[in-house]
Amino acid sequence: MAVEDKYISYRTYLVAVFIFLMAIAIAVKLTNIQWVDGDHYRELAKERTVRNFVIPANKGNIYSADGSLLATSIPNYAIRFDAVAPKTETFEKNVKLLSDSLGMLLKKSSTTIQNELRRARAHKNRYFLVAQGLSFTEYMKIKGFPLFNLGAYKGGIIIEQKTIREHPIGHIAERTIGYERKMAEGYSDGKGIEWAYSKYLNGKDGKILKQKIAKGQWKPIRDVNEVEPQDGYDVISTIDVYIQDIAHHALLKQLEEYEADHGCVVVMETKTGHIKAISNLGRATDGSYYETTNYAYAESHEPGSTFKLVDLMAILEDKVADTSTVYDSHGGVVVYSGRKVRDSHEGGYGKISLARGFEVSSNTVMVQAVYNNYKNNPTKFVNHINFYGLNKKLGLAFQGEGKPFIPQPSDKNWSNISLPWMAFGYGVSVTPLQTLTFYNAVANNGVMVKPQLVSEIKAWNKTIKKYDTEVMNPRICSPETLQKVKAVLANVVKKGTGSKLYSKDFSMAGKTGTAAVNYAQNGGMDKYYASSFVGYFPADNPKYSCIVVVHKPNTSGNNYYGADVAGPVFKRIAQKIFTDTPSTNVIKKLDNPNPKQESSYNTYFVKMQKKQNSVPNVKGMSGMDAVALLENLGLKVKAVGVGKVKKQSIQAGQSIVKNSSILLELS
Repeated sequence: MAVEDKYISYRTYLVAVFIFLMAIAIAVKLTNIQWVDGDHYRELAKERTVRNFVIPANKGNIYSADGSLLATSIPNYAIRFDAVAPKTETFEKNVKLLSDSLGMLLKKSSTTIQNELRRARAHKNRYFLVAQGLSFTEYMKIKGFPLFNLGAYKGGIIIEQKTIREHPIGHIAERTIGYERKMAEGYSDGKGIEWAYSKYLNGKDGKILKQKIAKGQWKPIRDVNEVEPQDGYDVISTIDVYIQDIAHHALLKQLEEYEADHGCVVVMETKTGHIKAISNLGRATDGSYYETTNYAYAESHEPGSTFKLVDLMAILEDKVADTSTVYDSHGGVVVYSGRKVRDSHEGGYGKISLARGFEVSSNTVMVQAVYNNYKNNPTKFVNHINFYGLNKKLGLAFQGEGKPFIPQPSDKNWSNISLPWMAFGYGVSVTPLQTLTFYNAVANNGVMVKPQLVSEIKAWNKTIKKYDTEVMNPRICSPETLQKVKAVLANVVKKGTGSKLYSKDFSMAGKTGTAAVNYAQNGGMDKYYASSFVGYFPADNPKYSCIVVVHKPNTSGNNYYGADVAGPVFKRIAQKIFTDTPSTNVIKKLDNPNPKQESSYNTYFVKMQKKQNSVPNVKGMSGMDAVALLENLGLKVKAVGVGKVKKQSIQAGQSIVKNSSILLELS
């Protein structure tokens, strides 16, 4: 028995020791959690129940040059209801008033809303959707409604805010205005002004602290944000909405008429390089047109005859020929290394001058003029092209610029036909905006300026950054060459390939172009035409330059030439700008002094400086001055007639009685 008691006692001690050790282990673990890992676990618990959420900052607006909104950020709100938060007494006291208010705002039945709120409370719904897609004004109204005006804890209101981007003028210039988007991988991407100037447009995001109330459901802890978001700056573009509308619809009309694949138009202010309008339209499968690719900036292709201005300028600048130099078109066909260069006019033009060859866009004349004078030194000709900047990108702030291609004699692919082919715009590649920049330099008296789509960054009325006109080349050619080139470009419209566009009401100058595209692809089966016209107006004192390019027009009527397809767009734009724009008369000598007027004012001023206790003599004063003087003395004045004061009902020298009436007789 003693042995058994001893054994029981031993086991009891063993269990006691085990329990004691367990107690020590638990105490150590609790101490460790509290003092060693406590901060970690507290932070982990907080992270899982309380979290900072980002409040995206409102983007700055994009404005046109005339102050119209092109893109703006609009706050968008959703209101939810934590049906568990309000006390029963508070809920019952306010639920009908809240339902009535919501019903009036949301145009819903008050009874229906009340039933929904009661159902949410019965089901302990802590994230019931009350309304979404609300404007700031609507959100502020709801925030002040009964129950909700008590805040998140007492009233149960949950506010969710996001911003949406809207284009008030619709789809016009949509591709140029562009966009910015967040990719699934976490990085941002975009196009146009929105993306190029995102560092200014995007403000600084704010933060709001929210508490988890259910799976995937969070509500703000406080009514105020932890960090308030800061709005972005506004971007002032160079686009003129009036000119943009003209250009867009002129291009659209022509694309629809010719069932073309796509096209672009750019209107640039000559002296500043400010792009006043840019439209890029591509055809959808249903036949409609919409802004898709920025063809004017991104599409580099063989320009065709618009490139011939390079020929003419280089030849005149080097004085290897003159506008009067005569060339034989050889029946409209010349051959180089077994390859034929043809004129579009069957049979050629006979023997004509270089200037006339340019005006009628003779390939044979322009190619001979270039080849004969530069075949032994092609580098000299190509250096002119490089000097004009056509061998490199314009380098605007936007991504996706098309890469130009100008063959260099040092290239391994340079061949015997490289030089003659360049002379009529083949074997080279430039973007429409590059071509326009070159022609704009001619219009701007030889000064080449960089195209510009943004003029200023602003915060309200404060200028943050201003973009001045950037000169790329102060003089592309001599004044003598410039004068001759301008005359020939004007003659293209008067009596050359652009003669259909001529109008006696307003002058234009420019060059037509018709280029075969993809002629070397798939055995020529993919060939189509690109019709273009580039120039400036008015011809004698250019204010705007413009380029129009239309790709793949319907050739069934054999009217796919630049003058027929692209030219009318150019003319319509020029015509609209100069016939629809209201004229403003300038008042000359507005600031010149008028002695009689100054004398009258000085007399009035002197009288006003004297402290008057009695009624002054206003006879002979102009009625307007007399009324002002007497009213400032506290009298009620009634004037009868027009002109100067002839009589006054209260005679001069009488004491002034405030608010008494005085009658002035004017004649």
